Amino acid sequence: MKTSTTTTLLAIATSYLFLLITPTPKSTFHSLFISDSLSDNVSISNHLKTLTRRPHFAGSEANAEAASYVVSVFTSSNIPSHIASYEVLLTYPLSRSLVLTNPPPQPPTTFTLQQETYEGDPYADVADEAVPTFHAYAKSGTVAGPVCYVNYGRVEDYLTLKEKNGVNVSGTVVLARYGKIYRGDIVKNAYEEGAVGVVIYSDRKDYGGSGEEKWFPDAKWMPPSGVQVGTVYGGLGDPTTPGWASSDGDCERLSKEEVEKRGEVPLIPSLPVSAADGEKIMMSLGGPVAEDDWQGSKDAPDYRLGPGPGILNLSYMGQDVIATIQNVIGAIEGAEEPDRFVILGNHRDAWTFGAVDPNSGTAALLEVAQRLGKLQKKGWRPRRTILLCNWDAEEYGLIGSTEWVEENREILASKAVAYLNADCIVGGPGFNVRATPQLDELIKKATQEVKDPDNSSQSIYESWTSSGSSPLFGRLGGGGSDYASFLQHVGIPAADIAFGGDIAGYPLYHSLYDDFVWMEKFGDPMFQRHVAAASVWGLVALWLADEEFLPFDYLSYAKELQLSMEILEDEISNKDINLSPMFKSIKELEKAAIKINEQRKEIEVSKSWITRKKDHLKVRELNDRLMMAERAFTDRDGLFGISWYKHLIYGPSKHNDYGSQSFPGIDDAVKMAKNTHTAESWHLVQHEVWRVSRVIKHASLVLVGQLT
Repeated sequence: MKTSTTTTLLAIATSYLFLLITPTPKSTFHSLFISDSLSDNVSISNHLKTLTRRPHFAGSEANAEAASYVVSVFTSSNIPSHIASYEVLLTYPLSRSLVLTNPPPQPPTTFTLQQETYEGDPYADVADEAVPTFHAYAKSGTVAGPVCYVNYGRVEDYLTLKEKNGVNVSGTVVLARYGKIYRGDIVKNAYEEGAVGVVIYSDRKDYGGSGEEKWFPDAKWMPPSGVQVGTVYGGLGDPTTPGWASSDGDCERLSKEEVEKRGEVPLIPSLPVSAADGEKIMMSLGGPVAEDDWQGSKDAPDYRLGPGPGILNLSYMGQDVIATIQNVIGAIEGAEEPDRFVILGNHRDAWTFGAVDPNSGTAALLEVAQRLGKLQKKGWRPRRTILLCNWDAEEYGLIGSTEWVEENREILASKAVAYLNADCIVGGPGFNVRATPQLDELIKKATQEVKDPDNSSQSIYESWTSSGSSPLFGRLGGGGSDYASFLQHVGIPAADIAFGGDIAGYPLYHSLYDDFVWMEKFGDPMFQRHVAAASVWGLVALWLADEEFLPFDYLSYAKELQLSMEILEDEISNKDINLSPMFKSIKELEKAAIKINEQRKEIEVSKSWITRKKDHLKVRELNDRLMMAERAFTDRDGLFGISWYKHLIYGPSKHNDYGSQSFPGIDDAVKMAKNTHTAESWHLVQHEVWRVSRVIKHASLVLVGQLT
């Protein structure tokens, strides 16, 4: 009896001691992170209202104040933070004018180039703090010429003008509408076709609800006076420090002439204008009637191509300034692997108030920070370090994130696990995500855990997969946000998440009307989409930071590459191009993915507390292979003509920086070969095929972890 009692007491004591020394499972903290008890839509709303009370473009006092606010929230959430400053070249408008001259007796039209406030606008008193409508890094100068309409200003649009309509734009001022491609490429394409200037307007068909009678503040659409401001810079980062960080005022810099020689800043002037001004210019055109898909909204007048008889006199004068920008960096140090970084990033600067772009993302970042702060109070510590980054000067050309990546390139290349981006994280309903394929399954799993903010009876995953969108995942080929430096320059796995990812859901892009009122009325009235976005974003980060094995799936990558190959086969008309090297490399990648998955299972099965130290080393080595495989898809020579972009699987097209293109080097080479029809150009296509096949093979070798 005595022995039995002693044994029972010993068992109870052992169990109690086990409870004392056994930490709360990480999964419990992960569930708590997305629980209603930690999420707060009122707090997110307050963050957004604070961040958007004034226009805060890069280099402005208001943007510095917004940086201080981000620091204060990080600090109050027990997240040590600091500001990483850079001295970079920014441009601001000094003067602008646009005059349309019509044949007599019609008088000339001088455009005001102003965005109008509306009756009852709560921000009318600070609206004049917004930067005047302009294109950042636009060429200064005065030009005049007959107007020619070029649709969206794409390469194929110019081919249509020449081959179907016999229209030559040389010596003209072209009128293009926003959409389809990056505005900088619109200007670049116009220059290459011989135009002397560019005017880009927001067509009602694309941004104004196809001519609906109501617009903001009565409906979500762009008002007739709304103008899309933006950069036309063709590179990333500070133009004067290409490839290295502008970490102080005394660093090496290129001269203005050297910057222009690089071909990344425009060589002809340009201006953005409103839908109302664009239609006035359009009515001055004669010549052939444009094709049906070049026409505007149903109540718009017929669009003609010109040139003329209307003549535009365009004048722009800009000011170059070396300005201070401020990235805010917060860090929660990992308890077991502090030298492995899971990075969340969003930019802060906005052309105007920036309620959607970018501060819906900033508000979500602050919500994630506050939830992580609450988890820390409950005893949670991440296995790996989590970095929360708030970038500056993204609107000018991803400058803040690029300078930081260039300064920390070698550390990031060896230690970064993944980069998770948010920009316009809420612009309307509907979940959208772009990612490198090894993150696909992880993101699907996260969306299965979070309720749909517009239908609480189902998960985001259920509404997402039932929406009919195919494929579910977009890819990160374009250079449209801060993931570019991480993925396309260094080769770090990346994702970008959002609600309402299409232009129809967010028609006020980069205009004066992207304010808190629009978000509260149309974008996210209850701020539940912000809550859901923060939950998905943070949950993916937590799993990457806390899981013993990195939750990467390279079988998804191999499958995605196989699908991309099928598309590529259809695009290549020259049957002499041998694609077998790529098919073979993709098959090897699939085998390597299967093998590393089997190795992970073997380690999991063999684990015991006796061999834990040995297993820990095996886990670390396997995780390193998973982490470094994405780096292998990069090539030091980069993409032809845009060598800063090193990733050969996902990168921008030379003629559309926004375009998400698989195998961009091959795609650009194919386009060139189809235009020139030379043996040399098709030889270049074959060369690009070999290059891509080699990096895919390198990724396979990294996953397997064995020398040849």
